[in-house]
Order: sequence, then C-alpha cells, then structure tokens
Amino acid sequence: MDLFDKCKDFKLADMLIEKGIYPYFHALETKQDTEVVMEGINEIMLGSNNYLGLTIHPEVIEAGKEAILKYGSGCSGSRFLNGTTKLHLELEKELAEFLHKEECVTFSTGFQSNLGIISAICGRNDYIIGDKENHASIYDGCRLSYAKLLRYEHNDMTDLERQLKAVPEDAGKLIVTDGVFSMGGDLCNLPEIVKLAKKYNARVMIDDAHGFGVIGEGGRGTASHFGLENEVDIIMGTFSKSLASLGGYMVANRTVCNYVRHNSRPFIFAASITPASVQCARKALEILKREPDRPKKLMEIADYARKKLKEKGVDIRDSFAPIIPINTYDNEITFVACKKLFDKGVYVNSVISPAVPVGQAIIRTSYMATLTKEQIDKATDIIAEVMKELNLLKK
Repeated sequence: MDLFDKCKDFKLADMLIEKGIYPYFHALETKQDTEVVMEGINEIMLGSNNYLGLTIHPEVIEAGKEAILKYGSGCSGSRFLNGTTKLHLELEKELAEFLHKEECVTFSTGFQSNLGIISAICGRNDYIIGDKENHASIYDGCRLSYAKLLRYEHNDMTDLERQLKAVPEDAGKLIVTDGVFSMGGDLCNLPEIVKLAKKYNARVMIDDAHGFGVIGEGGRGTASHFGLENEVDIIMGTFSKSLASLGGYMVANRTVCNYVRHNSRPFIFAASITPASVQCARKALEILKREPDRPKKLMEIADYARKKLKEKGVDIRDSFAPIIPINTYDNEITFVACKKLFDKGVYVNSVISPAVPVGQAIIRTSYMATLTKEQIDKATDIIAEVMKELNLLKK
C-alpha cells in the first residue's frame, strides 16, 4: 500500500464542490466586521469569533502599525532565544493582573497553547480527565503528554466522578474542560467540577477561548462568572477571538508558569508572537478594561438573536454564550442550507461529524457586540426563510 493512497481515496471535498455546496475557504475581501464581502457577495457575518468587534477598532489597528514600525514584522526566533520583546512581557503582566493570577505565559496560537500547557504539565504516570466535547487542541495536548486520558460524558458530573474514582489515588490528576463549549455555546458545570477536584485531589484547567471577553466580571471569563477564580489552577485562552489578534496564553501560579516556560516543547521550539499581534492584543485588552460593558452588549445582542430565531420557529439548541447552534441533523442538508444562506447574504458555519456526533449536524451562528438589531432582524428573516425551504422549521 502506498502512503498517499488515502489522499487519492479522499473524495468528499471534490464531491461537494461538484454539487456546488462546498462550505469552506470562502475568501474575505474586506475587514472582519459585522458585514463583509466574500467572493463579491455582501454578507452579514454570523460566523466569526470576533466577539467584541475589535478587529476593526481604529486603536487596535494603529497599535499594530506602531509595533511593526518599532519592532519590525517578526521576531525570527523562540521566546527562549531572541524572540522575547518588552511587549511580550508587558502583555503577560497585564493579562495576569486582569485575570487575578500570579503569572502568564503566552504562546504563538491558541491551539499551541493547549498543546504546550497539557503536554508540559502531564506525563506518562498522570491522568487527564476531560469532557467529551472538549476542543481538538485539548485532545492533541493529551496525546502529546502521553498521560492516560479518561473522557466523561458531556457535562455529566456523575460520569466525571466515576472516572475520578477509577484513577489511582496517588496519581497526578488534571480535570480539563472548555469553559464555554465552542460548538454548543453551553457552560461547563464548574462549581461541581471544583467540588470533585477537591474530593479526589485533582487539579483543574479551563480552556476559556470562548469565555474570555464574553462572560464574567468585565469579561474575565468562566471562573469569574462562577466566582471561582481562586479554585481554578490553570486558565487558558486565545487572542484570536475577543482580543482581535493571534496567539494564546495561560495564567496560573508562579511555580506552574515557570515550569511550563522551561518544559513546554511547543513553547520552547516555536517562534514567538509577532510584535504587531502582541500589541493588537494589548490594545484590545486595554479597550475591554476601559469599556467593561462590551461583554454585556454582546450578550444582549445574542439574546436578541436567540429570541428572534425562536419566534420564527427555527430549531435552535439551548445555549448561554453568543454561540447559537441551529439543528440541521444531516451533513448534506447542512451544506445545502449554508450555501443558500451564503447566496442570500448571511455567512454561518457548517458543523458536521466528527465535530459533532453523527446525525447531530448543526449550523453554528456566533455574534458580535457591534452587530445591530437591524442586522439581526434581516439575518434571522433569511435564516427562517431558508429553514422553511428545507422543511427544517419546528412544526
């Protein structure tokens, strides 16, 4: 068997292109805003993680430009060697202070953050207990760590305790979960997770990529939302969502951060975040601190969209965050629906198996604080129209 036989046998993308329903790699021709142009079509953007709408903020853009002029376009090396600038250190200090932790470590991407944290902290004799709906980067971090992974049913605390009971008492244990789940938009049951962690002597890590800037006091995320910042050992997040940039981070106590800096291969052997990306994230954080009502406005817009979709009979899942999944169930119907929406001027994300279980495909819609009610009215009218065409409205 030739190594590339699997590549030749992969026909799905070509089949969808031939049918005219391929949903991926639509090219932006404008900035990431509430309305964009893709392939010549004006689209209301309901498929972005630009939650606070800061990617087009003049101060964020200007901060990136100034960083390029002063520091150049890149660092050409890892943080360990020549890739640490004063900007990196300032961002880490500011994030640690904002999230009420001792220290912060930044990574070049969000995916790399989970990879770097989990693989450094956990080893062959340790156990990781994770929610089945955790992000792919968490799963890959677990693989790289060589620790034993145990998965519990989504947000099922009885199953989590069952898994914890199976772990040897003297083994290192890490419970890891998304704070806000990226596909379903629901929250982890952090109060119960913390209780079980104490009962079974486990540590707790939250992936707050979709919680930071969205929930909690001033946008401080899931742990803040539940009043449990002191009970969560490691909080991970990204810059590519609410902070309108690229990169990721972890905050924890000084001892843990120091260990990760000196033992995380994805941190040690990767080039550092570009100066422009660092400074854009810093400016976005500054704006969030200055305008703490932005997360509140975001949730108001999401709640308004949720209300409108329900009124129109659109079959949506219960969610809390500015992520509203629309049930479409079948993979191909999902692609058809997304194509129809695209052609009518609403950009959304198709989510099929294995990202969700077989038969549970969804259209993932996500919202920005800068969307207007008029834009939501127009978009939800179009969504309801397409769902009706495909017999997907609730009876």
